[in-house]
Amino acid sequence: MSSVLEIKDLHVSVETDQGAKEILKGVNLTIKQGETHAIMGPNGSGKSTLAYAIAGHPRYEVTSGSILLDGEEVTEMGVDERAQAGVFLAMQYPVEIPGVTNANFLRTAKTAIDGEAPAIRTWMGEVREAMKNLRMDESFAARNVNEGFSGGEKKRNEILQLELLKPKFAVLDETDSGLDVDALKIVSEGVNRAKENSDLGVMLITDYTRILRYIKPDFVHVFVDGKIAEQGGPELADRLEAEGYDRFLVDA
Repeated sequence: MSSVLEIKDLHVSVETDQGAKEILKGVNLTIKQGETHAIMGPNGSGKSTLAYAIAGHPRYEVTSGSILLDGEEVTEMGVDERAQAGVFLAMQYPVEIPGVTNANFLRTAKTAIDGEAPAIRTWMGEVREAMKNLRMDESFAARNVNEGFSGGEKKRNEILQLELLKPKFAVLDETDSGLDVDALKIVSEGVNRAKENSDLGVMLITDYTRILRYIKPDFVHVFVDGKIAEQGGPELADRLEAEGYDRFLVDA
C-alpha cells in the first residue's frame, strides 16, 4: 500500500523582529507516493515556509492544521523522527558540516533511518555507483560535507543523499537555483532515478519552469500570499511561463 502525505488547513507563523508573522494561511495538499507535485509562485508567497514546516525547522511554528504521513501527525515528531518516517528535505542552501566526511555522514544517516548499519562492501558499492551517475568524483566521499563545494556540487550532494537514503517523500526546495544547464540535467536525472527506483513522492518547489522540462509534474499548485491560488496539471506550468504571476497578484 502506497504512502500518503496530507497537509490539512495548515497555518504557519515565523518569529520576526516585529513579532510573529503568519506566512501560511490555510494550505491543503495531498501527495501520494509516485506522484510529482510542482509548487510555484512569486517570491515571498510561502513556498519555502511549507518545506521547512514539513521538515520541522524550529523557526516555523505550526499554529493550526495538520501534516499527516499515513494518518500519523508529523508535527508532533522531531526532525529525526520525520526523517526516519520517510520525509526528506533538499535545502535551497545546503549547509556545510566541517569535520564530517560525506562517507561517514551518509552511512550514519542510513543507519539512523534503517535502524541498522548497512554492510560496508555493499554500501560503498552503492555510494560509488550513485556518485558516478551524478558525475561526482569519488574524492567527494572523503571530503567534509559540502565544505568548499560549489553551488552545483552541493545540489548534487543533496540528490546523492536522496538516492541513497530512499525516503518515501522528497521536498525539493528550489533545487534548480544556481545550476547551469548541465548540472540541472544531471540533478533532474537523479531525482527521476530515485522516483523510478523507490516510488518516491516529490514536492518540487521552484520559481521557474525550466526544471519541469526534465522532471515532469503530475500536478502544479500556484502559491500566492500563503495559500494555493490555483492548481492543475502540467499545462498550468506552461501558462505560468507565458503569463507570469501578475493575474494572481492583482486578485490577491
